[in-house]
Amino acid sequence: MKNRILGTDLQVSAVGLGCMGMSHAYGSPADEKEMCNLISKAVDIGYNFFDTAEIYGTLADPHHNEKLVGKALKQYRNKVKIATKFGIKFDESNKNVNRALIPDSRPEVIRKSVEGSLKRLNTDHIDLYYLHRVDQNVPIEEVASVMADLIKEGKITHWGLSEVKEDTIRRANSVCKVTAIQNRYSMMYRDYESLFPVLEELQIGFVAFSPLANGFLSGKYNENSKFEKGTDYRSVMPQFTSEAVKENQELLKLLTDLGKEKGATPAQISLAWMISKKPYIVPIPGTRKPDRLKENAESANIELSESEVLSIDKALENTHMSQVFGGTKIIKR
Repeated sequence: MKNRILGTDLQVSAVGLGCMGMSHAYGSPADEKEMCNLISKAVDIGYNFFDTAEIYGTLADPHHNEKLVGKALKQYRNKVKIATKFGIKFDESNKNVNRALIPDSRPEVIRKSVEGSLKRLNTDHIDLYYLHRVDQNVPIEEVASVMADLIKEGKITHWGLSEVKEDTIRRANSVCKVTAIQNRYSMMYRDYESLFPVLEELQIGFVAFSPLANGFLSGKYNENSKFEKGTDYRSVMPQFTSEAVKENQELLKLLTDLGKEKGATPAQISLAWMISKKPYIVPIPGTRKPDRLKENAESANIELSESEVLSIDKALENTHMSQVFGGTKIIKR
């Protein structure tokens, strides 16, 4: 697979693998052996960028995903880049399928988090360490200062921010160079395109999570699709309702027609579009299926010209779409 540079020097595969869904938010955790085999297959295909977080797990095993990723990548550690995240916990009093998030990035909490992640990931350093969500009670400059210390100590080599806007990026970067932001981005959620000039000015990469709108843009779902209640976030996401599926037929047809022109699937067109848009964008779709893993990787080989990207942008702006999931509720601690 082709590689890209995040920030000034972090080289990663053009498509990364979001590992969250193996443990969290998409139903009960998948079989561990199967997921270890899937991650091994990803390395063989050319993925070298794997994304997790300390909170991707279950009530019974809150850190399930980091432990899974650490086990699966142990034998490949010198070949891959591992990204994980700190700074939030779930509101355990909330019984919704997508429980509210409580940010907490006090320096002492960060210190405890990084040590836990290093241990679970079977590694002596984290390649990209993200602040998962901004904590309004802790100045971002204070968080950045802790990141600078962790870099000096060799515990992390790069750091980033997730779901952030321009002011936070600039303030954080002024204290410790930010390598990448990880924000929600897809054909159905383009709010953060306004950040492109800032990212280019500061040489910061954009890691796109939910690049297929939580899988909807794969075109594999219909009004009869069922999701596991209580553990699958898609069961409460607006784009997966039967009404929304009907509402989004024009969008899905657009992707299907573009795919026929390029000999590609709707998912591949969705990913190729953002990869072709900017050289510093790296999508991290997740999957539990080997065929989807290969399909997503091959999107990096689909070339769209600047005029083709602009044409798609224009088509998207004139295509009616349903509401799309925009993130979990955040509450103050």
